[in-house]
Amino acid sequence: MFKAGVLVISDKGSRGERVDESGPAAQEVLTKIHVTVTKYEIVPDEKKIIAAKLRAWAEKEKLDLIITSGGTGLSPRDVTPEATRLVIDKEIPGITEVMRLESLKKTPFGMLSRAIAGSCGKCLIVNLPGSPKAVRECLGAVLQVIPHALDILAGKTFEGPHDKVIV
Repeated sequence: MFKAGVLVISDKGSRGERVDESGPAAQEVLTKIHVTVTKYEIVPDEKKIIAAKLRAWAEKEKLDLIITSGGTGLSPRDVTPEATRLVIDKEIPGITEVMRLESLKKTPFGMLSRAIAGSCGKCLIVNLPGSPKAVRECLGAVLQVIPHALDILAGKTFEGPHDKVIV
């Protein structure tokens, strides 16, 4: 069983002006791979705050997975990818490439996502868009590889093919 955190990046959500629906959507999807969400928080679109929370959850809380939601667009306040880059050791572009491809099946605006994914030590961090619908679609598109990625980051070894479909 892996431990995860869901970090929602939203100015309005952090001030209590908007009910968060994307965090619960991420938690719902993660139940399909038997991940236990032990941390959930909403923070404002502030690069230093986001980076500090990601680092604390990865290094001090020893989470295996952190899912972020929000702040991946083009507006001046959208800084989640920049904050994530301050924390990760290795970028994993294939994860976000697949998520963008999935989004493009629904809307051409999917190509505007700047989400990234990467590892911080033994923790996998994946940025998702801020809408609950996009969270379900994007996370669902990469869900089957997350347990394998987490096992690799944890130092576990494998033999044989890994083509089992979870979803």
